[in-house]
Amino acid sequence: MTTPRTSGQGRTTLITTPTFARHAAEPWELLADGGAGPLRPYEDTALPTAELPRWAADADALITGMDHITAEVMDAAPRLKVIAKHGVGTDTIDLVAARERGIPVVCAPGSNSRAVAEYTFGLVLDATRRITASHTAVMAGGWPKHFGPELYGKTLGVVGFGRIGRLVAGYAQAFGMRVVAHDPYVPGDAVAAAGAEPADLHTLLGRADVVTLHLPPTGEPLLTAGRLAAMKPGAVLVNAARGDLVDDIALAGALHSGHLSAAALDAFTTEPLQHGHPLRTAPGVTLTSHMAACTPEANRAMGLMVAEDVLRVLAGQAPINPA
Repeated sequence: MTTPRTSGQGRTTLITTPTFARHAAEPWELLADGGAGPLRPYEDTALPTAELPRWAADADALITGMDHITAEVMDAAPRLKVIAKHGVGTDTIDLVAARERGIPVVCAPGSNSRAVAEYTFGLVLDATRRITASHTAVMAGGWPKHFGPELYGKTLGVVGFGRIGRLVAGYAQAFGMRVVAHDPYVPGDAVAAAGAEPADLHTLLGRADVVTLHLPPTGEPLLTAGRLAAMKPGAVLVNAARGDLVDDIALAGALHSGHLSAAALDAFTTEPLQHGHPLRTAPGVTLTSHMAACTPEANRAMGLMVAEDVLRVLAGQAPINPA
């Protein structure tokens, strides 16, 4: 799809992420028709961090992906009236600095929940049955017969029981898995009503054959070396949430030692994943490029939600989805 690269007349919406409305024309049209001409300097890559202040200088609105929107970026943008996260997690935006400057921050909650949940369960299947490992070996000329466990009768541990966690739990139940869930912000009776068993984190880690993570960043690793050691021997870890939820160096060690049989990861502490990182050579890993939310349906929904809120704020109205 051909997308605008320069703004039109009136106000300007700077778009720093290459994934904004990649599969939908409507968000572009909405911004243009609303007088908030979209401007995306780079169509195929994110706007380099060093260039953010220069491009933001004339922006009335900012739609961002994984860019770090700091107080310095905001101060370089005297016309900035709204920051929109093209997604859900706003951990890369300095929310305190935005509040101090009176700049509303909006996001797109729920827009990619199904996409991420489906991808997560795809990683569960890949990690347990070693699908990617077989593909890689066949492409290299081999013909391996990898054995992996059936999911029926096994226990899935869901850490974080919001929209995505509940969807993943439902998929697991359809496969005949037992589900144990931990979320300190969701009452136990609500967990039980969804067919899962509420548990504290330590109990979940000790019982689950597969653990999936569905949390925002915690500021420090949730799964430390000690908690990884507390996981059931031979268990599988799947993380399509945030990379800093896991001590990835300790995870690589747990895979090398055989304590964990596999891990499938779509998010990492530092992205892209660095050359020479221990996870690259750890056994039993599936590593993907933070693409769980990448479906045309989610892309369209995210684009429309943030574009609509950008126009609301620019028109002096309250946003529907404040961060």
